[in-house]
Amino acid sequence: MDAPVYYSKAEFIETDTGNKVSRRATIAGPQNIILGGKTIISSGAIIRGDLRRTGPGHAVVISLGRYCLVGEGCVMRPPYKTYRGNFNYYPMKIGDYVHIGANTVVEAATIGNHVVIGKNCVIGKFTIIKDCAQVADNTVIPPNTVIPALALFAGSPGRFVEDLPESTQEMVESQTKQYYSRFQPLER
Repeated sequence: MDAPVYYSKAEFIETDTGNKVSRRATIAGPQNIILGGKTIISSGAIIRGDLRRTGPGHAVVISLGRYCLVGEGCVMRPPYKTYRGNFNYYPMKIGDYVHIGANTVVEAATIGNHVVIGKNCVIGKFTIIKDCAQVADNTVIPPNTVIPALALFAGSPGRFVEDLPESTQEMVESQTKQYYSRFQPLER
């Protein structure tokens, strides 16, 4: 059993669905962000829910599934493009059991379930990452890339390196659940 990862209770806000959000994270436009539960947003992370399509009403800009980990200093912002002279943001959907390493910038359109993204990565606009895929540390994924399921991408620009084992789904699920259960408040 791995040792607990302690955090200061004063630094994190815990929601009723078990999300743990650092007070040092920047959550812009929280009404446009959905966290699925048991998700950890580390300090210094920036989630831009304020960048959204123009128009009335709330738009879900970024949705994260359950058991996601957004590392320290991550920047998550929705992808955008200009079409016929109109500038628009598009929603970003992230599945369950997704681990995003520290200092990674994400502008993906979709990230599937059981995905691991390393630290110091750049995930280009409108990238689609399928289930159980992995992106190695320091990888730059060009815009509009589709990363197939069970594939490992690495390099700059990121390229296919190898197929991942069928057991990737179970491994990633148990790693993210273990991390969440080890992430304990330090009682003072």
